[in-house]
Amino acid sequence: MKLFILYQTDNWKSKTSRVCFGVFDTRAKAIDSAKWQELYNHNSEVVVLEVTLNLFEEI
Repeated sequence: MKLFILYQTDNWKSKTSRVCFGVFDTRAKAIDSAKWQELYNHNSEVVVLEVTLNLFEEI
C-alpha cells in the first residue's frame, strides 16, 4: 500500500526545513489539503512524498 506524506518546505526544498502536515492515502487528497490549508505561497514549497507501507527505509 502506498501512502503520501505532505510537507511544507523552503524554496530550496531542504530536508532540514520540512514541516509535516499529514499522511494521505492518495496524492490528490494531499494536494487538495495543501490548497485548502493555503500552504502554497511565495516563500515556501509543498512536497508530497510517496512511501510504501511496511517498508523500512530512510525518507
